[in-house]
Amino acid sequence: MSQENSIEIIKDHLDKTLSYSDYKTHVEDLLKEGKSTGFTQNEIYLNYSKLGLSRMKRWEKIVELTADQIENVQNVSQKQIWLVIAEGWCGDAAPALPVMKKMADLNPLIEFRVILRDGNEDLMNEFLTNGGMSIPKLIAFDPEEEKVLFTWGPRPLEAADMVAKEKAEFGKFRDEFKITLQKWYNQDKGKSIAADLVDCLKRR
Repeated sequence: MSQENSIEIIKDHLDKTLSYSDYKTHVEDLLKEGKSTGFTQNEIYLNYSKLGLSRMKRWEKIVELTADQIENVQNVSQKQIWLVIAEGWCGDAAPALPVMKKMADLNPLIEFRVILRDGNEDLMNEFLTNGGMSIPKLIAFDPEEEKVLFTWGPRPLEAADMVAKEKAEFGKFRDEFKITLQKWYNQDKGKSIAADLVDCLKRR
């Protein structure tokens, strides 16, 4: 599709977005009903959603931004919406969203919004990663000039390399690899995600 069509699709979906707080509440409310977000409903996704919510709350407390990262975000002078495609069961969204939210909170010109992937396939299809519907996917959108400033996702470079090697060697995510990846996220404390996003801002 053309850039113009992509912009129209983004604009058409803005009223379907949630604040970070409302997104967490939505995930929590579904869990109380024994459900996860998205179309797939089973015990595996339910457990992933429970883990994801717990990790998000923990990440809100442990995210660390450097002074340089804080300064770069505070210096943003262009209004933008950070629209993130995610799902409650997504293991990569759990650490990424709290980092993005903490950065967005540093500057009133950055509005942080979340939209669910399932049910918004037309939006997701505009921002695929290597042809796949990988999440989380951040779309930085300028609502005044109506243009995409940058995109990011689904994970920082080092984690992406780990995933690529895992898939190349085993053709899937082994359970032990999922644990290894989460340990990497915990040790990194959001630094790589924040660094990636600052680089995106600098390239503007």
